[in-house]
This record gives sequence, C-alpha cells and structure tokens, in this order.
Amino acid sequence: MLSTVRNIGNVVRIPDLRNKILFTFALLVLFRVGAFVPAPGIDVDAAQLLRDQVDEVGGTLSFLTLFSGGALTQFAIFSLGIIPYITASIIMQVLGVVVPRIEQWQNQGAVGQRKITQWTRYMTIGIAVVQSTGFTFLFHNGGGGFTSGQTSGNQIDFLPNFTPPRVALVVLTLTAGTALVMWMGELITQRGIGNGMSLLIFAGVLAGLPNQLILVRDNRGVDAALGVVLLYMLLTVAIVFVENGQRRIPVQFAKRQVGRKTYGGSSTYIPLKVNQSGVIPIIFASSVLYLPQLMSVVLPSDSDPENNTWGESVQSFVSNNLAQPDSIIYMVVFGLMIIGFAYFYTAITFDPVKQADQIRKQGGFVPGIRPGYQTERYLSKILSRITLPGAVFVALVAIIPAFILAKMIGASAGQGVFSFSGVSILIAAGVSLETLKQIDSQLMMRNYEGFLK
Repeated sequence: MLSTVRNIGNVVRIPDLRNKILFTFALLVLFRVGAFVPAPGIDVDAAQLLRDQVDEVGGTLSFLTLFSGGALTQFAIFSLGIIPYITASIIMQVLGVVVPRIEQWQNQGAVGQRKITQWTRYMTIGIAVVQSTGFTFLFHNGGGGFTSGQTSGNQIDFLPNFTPPRVALVVLTLTAGTALVMWMGELITQRGIGNGMSLLIFAGVLAGLPNQLILVRDNRGVDAALGVVLLYMLLTVAIVFVENGQRRIPVQFAKRQVGRKTYGGSSTYIPLKVNQSGVIPIIFASSVLYLPQLMSVVLPSDSDPENNTWGESVQSFVSNNLAQPDSIIYMVVFGLMIIGFAYFYTAITFDPVKQADQIRKQGGFVPGIRPGYQTERYLSKILSRITLPGAVFVALVAIIPAFILAKMIGASAGQGVFSFSGVSILIAAGVSLETLKQIDSQLMMRNYEGFLK
C-alpha cells in the first residue's frame, strides 16, 4: 500500500507525466460534456422520453447507445462518437490486403502511415455524413413509425421543425462533432497517455455504469446489483490474468568479433501475448455488429401492427436476434467475429516473415530451429496456437456475462444488460491495463519504480 502511494506521488512529481495525465483527463471531460449538448433544433422533452423507453425496454437503440455514452438518445453533438472512425479504420485495414497501393503505404513506414491516416479521416467524415443523415430522418416522427424497443406508444420526434436548412444544420453539427472527437482522440495519443480512440470508447462505456447499476437495483433489488458487481470484479481479475499471459520464444545471438571487440553472445526472448490483439477484436466486432442495427432502424415502418411492412420485419429480426444478448444468433455471430478479428489483427501487428528475417539479419536464432524459413514456420505455428485460446477467452467473456445478466435481470433492465456485459468489462479492463502500462513505462524511463511488478 505504501509503495503504491509513493508511486502515485512519483507520477504527480514528474512535470511531463503529470501534464500528460491532466491533458488526457481534460479532453475526456470535454468529450463527456459534448455528450450532453444537444444538436440545434432538438426537442429535449422527446429525447428524455426516448431515454426512458430505451432504459426500460432495451433493443437495438440500447446497443447503439452503449458506445456513445448515452449521447445518441440525447441527440447530442457527439452522438456518433468514435464509431465512424473505428469503422473507417477497419475498412482501410481490409483494403490494405486487397489494394496494392494501400499495401505499399503500409510498408513505407511513417510516410505511408500518414497517408493511411489522412484517407482514414476522409472516410470517417463520409461515414459520419451518412450516419448523421440516417439518424436525423430516423428520429423525426419516429423514423416512419419507429418507437423505441419496438413497442406501441408515442412516436418520437426529435426534430419538429423538419426543413432542409434545419436538417442540413443537424447533419453538419453531428459530422463536425465526429471530426472533433476524432481530433481529440489523436491529440490524446500524441500528447497524452494511452491510445486516444480506446480511451474515448472507455469513457463512453464507463459513464453509463453508475446509472445502469441503479437501474438494475430498482428492477431486481440490491442482491441482483451486488451480484452484478461481484461478477464484474471476478471477470476483471480473469481478464487481467489473461492479458498478462505470454509465451516467451528464446532467441540466442552468436558471438561476432569485429577487430578486437566481441559482439553478441547474448540471449533474449520474443514475448508473444496470449491475447495479442487486446480489446481491438471486440471493438471491431461491435462496430461491425453496429452496422446492421444502424441500417435497420432507418428502414420504413408503420406504427400500426396490422400494417406490417418489410422494413418493420427487418427491424424486428435485427432487434430480436442481433441486439439481444440471450439470442443464439447474436452469440454465434458476435463470437465468430471476435475470433476472426483476433486472428486478423494479430496477423497485421505481428508478421512472422519479417520477424524471422530480422532475427537472421541480426545473427540470432531460436535454439533448435534453423534461421530463415524454419524460424518463420515455427513462429507462425506458435502464434496460431496461442491466439486461439486468447480469442476464445475474449469471445466467451463478451458473450456469457451478457447472457447470464439477460436471464437474471430480464429484458426490463434494458440497457443495463449491455452496460454490464462482457463488452464493457473487456473494454474497461483492457484499456485501463494498457494505460497503466504506459504510465509504468514512463516511470521506469525516469528511474522510478513502476506500479506493475
């Protein structure tokens, strides 16, 4: 305990590190403030009505609201959050496999990365324009009969003054909000502590936990709330344990004599994490699962149950199967996407061919393995073996807690199921651990004892 307090004092004592933490905290506060500032012309009373219905019923909007930190149901300037940027990043990484020009940029180092980042920004703005336009039409007069949770009741009209200039202003405001969020995320990465995009998602997810815990207590009592907190704590311990797990590949460097000096002869290891991709697969999978739900809510529908349209049928299927944690289709699709993105992102971040070639050029070798092609095959085999249990663990943590909570709390808890699901746990624990590691590395660079031992 005294060691931890002393390390916190070291963080405060170092001006550079203290300024980075304060800068990150200030931008996160600004991000949360923007989640409560409504877009121009929005009916605040209608927004409150929708928030109440989403909290009680859940469904598609409950899933979408989770990643915006509640800004979506308030139709705030940061309603879209960072999801358009995440979606654009996924598209650019996929295109890097099939488009030669983007693949060349990926191999050009910092110069190519700047080009990829610039095109990702352009694509983010385009996606934000499409999404903001869709939500503007959706929340006007209930989106053609749409009501939160697919239940009968009053239609939601966020924009009573539905004129072309007003619509253009709202779309411009939401798009500008997305651009501002993207800029803040990049500033945090460059001048703050941690990955800016991950921290923004972390702030949005974490912001809804206290309110949803109160909602669970009101619906199912104090015992259910305490059970949720206990489950949350146990899963957090398991996530931290797996996140720190790694397979160390020993590497031996041969001795070389240059003139009168002898180089090499040392041994080291390549640390391959069990969960090499961290929380990225679950963020990517959630973003992809976000798309069909977003498209479904903007389809035409009729509030009269007797006049069921094809749009309402699609909305009902998506809401019942892709937005319900206890749905078999949801669990299978979400789990497979997490495992697939884990392999995909691991293949991007760790290339066995380049690693084997780098070891060979430095005069190193894995004991018992010949340099070159044999080392490449060995690294690929080990990476494939340890990625599978890590990806399966992430998928199970993302799916099972949400399923248990959905059965225990019931559909009446609405968004609380998503707020306390494995998605939130993985993002909160994973991002916190990575940020703590960065702070720890900053302390170690300045010859201070770190938090992690």
